[in-house]
Amino acid sequence: MNTNQNSSQPTSFQALIDELKAKREKVFLGGGQKKIDKHKAKGKLTARERVDLLIDSKESFIEIGTFTGEDMYKEHGGCPSGGVIVGIGKVAKRQCVIVANDATVKAGAWFPITGKKNLRAQEIAIENKIPIIYLVDSAGVYLPLQDEIFPDKEHFGRIFRNNAIMSSEGIPQIAAIMGSCVAGGAYLPIMSDEALIVEGTGSVFLAGSYLVKSAIGESIDNETLGGATTHSEISGVTDYKCENDEACLIQIRSLMDKMGHNPKAGFDRSTPVLPKKLTSELVDLLPIDRTKPYNMVEIIQRIVDNSEFEQYKEGYGQSILCGYARIDGWAVGIVANQRTIVKSKTGEMQMGGVIYSDSADKSARFIMNCNQKKIPLLFIHDVTGFMVGSRSEHNGIIKDGAKMVNAMSNSVVPKFSLVVGNSYGAGNYAMCGKAYDPRLMLAWPTSQIAVMSGKSAATTLLQIKIATLKGQGKELSKEDEKELFDEIKTKYDSQLSPYYAASRLWIDEVIAPNETRKYLSLGIEAANHAPIEKRFNVGVIQA
Repeated sequence: MNTNQNSSQPTSFQALIDELKAKREKVFLGGGQKKIDKHKAKGKLTARERVDLLIDSKESFIEIGTFTGEDMYKEHGGCPSGGVIVGIGKVAKRQCVIVANDATVKAGAWFPITGKKNLRAQEIAIENKIPIIYLVDSAGVYLPLQDEIFPDKEHFGRIFRNNAIMSSEGIPQIAAIMGSCVAGGAYLPIMSDEALIVEGTGSVFLAGSYLVKSAIGESIDNETLGGATTHSEISGVTDYKCENDEACLIQIRSLMDKMGHNPKAGFDRSTPVLPKKLTSELVDLLPIDRTKPYNMVEIIQRIVDNSEFEQYKEGYGQSILCGYARIDGWAVGIVANQRTIVKSKTGEMQMGGVIYSDSADKSARFIMNCNQKKIPLLFIHDVTGFMVGSRSEHNGIIKDGAKMVNAMSNSVVPKFSLVVGNSYGAGNYAMCGKAYDPRLMLAWPTSQIAVMSGKSAATTLLQIKIATLKGQGKELSKEDEKELFDEIKTKYDSQLSPYYAASRLWIDEVIAPNETRKYLSLGIEAANHAPIEKRFNVGVIQA
C-alpha cells in the first residue's frame, strides 16, 4: 500500500497499522537474507540478535529510528535503518541507550544519515543522563559520500567530541568491538570508558593491512595488526577479551549490574492502571479523512491511566485541550489540539485543529504551571497552524502565539511529542516539534508533517507561477493549470508521509496506537534520571 494518504486513500486506520507492521518486517532484515547468512557464517550474531541478548526483555526496550534512511541512497543500494540499530532499553535493570552497527548493510559503513542517527542516540543519553552501550561492527565512513559526513559540525567527528563530553559529565559509555573498527571509527570505542573486543572477529586499527602496506611497506595481517590478542595483551587498548559475541554481551551485563545509582529528577509515579476505555478502539475514533471532526478527549482517554483526564480551563480556548493525567503511573501535563467544532464563551463557533489567541494563551499558562509543579509535558499534535485573518491579527494572535512558543521553548521539565494527525507550519513549532527538543518525537501512521497540506501548497505555488507568467505577458490554459497543480501536489504529498519524516529523523519513531503508553512511559522513566538543574524562566514575555 502507498504511504501517501492523498494519492492512494487507505481503507482504514487499521490498514495503516498493518502497513506499519509490514514495513518493520522488511526493514528488520537489514541488508537482506543473503547478507545475514554471510554475516552469521563468520560466527557473528546479527545486530538485532545482539540487542535481544543484551537487554533484560523486549518489554523494557523501545527502538528509535527504525525507518531512518527509508527510500534514501537508492543509487547506492539503500541504507535500511541507517545501518545502525538504536534504542532505549534496560540492561541488568539499568536503563540505557544501545547503539548496534548492522554489518549486513554495506559492512556497517557510515552513511550521512548513519551519523545523524548516532548523534541522536548520544543526544538521548546526554539529555537523560543515562549510560550508552555501543556494539561496534563497522567499516567506517562510506567513502562515496564522505563529503556529506566528514567535515561539518554535525558530522562524523561530533561523535568523538560527544564521547569526551559524556565522559566528563559522568555518563558511562561501554563499547564492544564485535567486528571491524577502522580509521576514525576506531576512536569511538577507545574514547568510551570501557572497551571489550571479541576474539577472532573484532579488530581495531587506524589503518588496515592493505593501507599499511601501501603507506609504509610493512606486510602484516589484520589480526596481528589489531586483533583481540594484540590489543588485550600487547597494546592494552582494550579492557576485556571475549571468546565470542555471547560472552561479550554477558560481560557487558555484568559491568552494568555493578554500576552505582545517581539522584533522580523526582517525577511523580503511582501504581500504573490501564485505561478504562479500550486502546483498540482508537482505530475507529480517529478519522483518516482530515476534513472530519472528532473529539480529542476520546483519544486521550484511551491512552491515559483509568481514562482519567482532568481538564484545565475546560470552557476557555477550546481549540486546545490542556489537562493532567497519568500514563503508566507517571504524572503528565497534556497539551492537545482539538479537531472539532467548539463554542467559545462569547458564543463564537471555532473549528479545532487551528490555534486561536485564547487557546495559545491558555496553553502558555498551563505549560508554566507544569514547570512550576515539575510535571513532564506531552504535546499531542493535530494542528494546521495559527488562525489567520484580520480578526485574529487585531486580537493579537502573534503575541499570544509567541507567548505559547516562549513558555514551551523555555520549559525545564521534559517534553514529549506525539503526532496523531496534521502537524503543519507554525503549529508544529508551537506544539513542540523536533526543533524544540522533545525527549521523544513520536508519530502514528495517520500523521502528516509539513509546512502545509499538499492541496494548500499546490494552490499557493500555482498562484505564484500564474502571477509570474502574467508579468511576462504569458498565460496558462486551464488544462496546463490543472497539470501543473497535480504535479506540485503529487510531489508535495509524497513528503507528508510520516515515513518521509522518520527517514530523515524529523521524528524518532512511527508507532502503532497500542505502543504509545510503552514509549511514553519508558521515555519519562529515562528523563527521570536527569535532575532538573535549571530554573524555569520565560525571559521577556508580553502578558
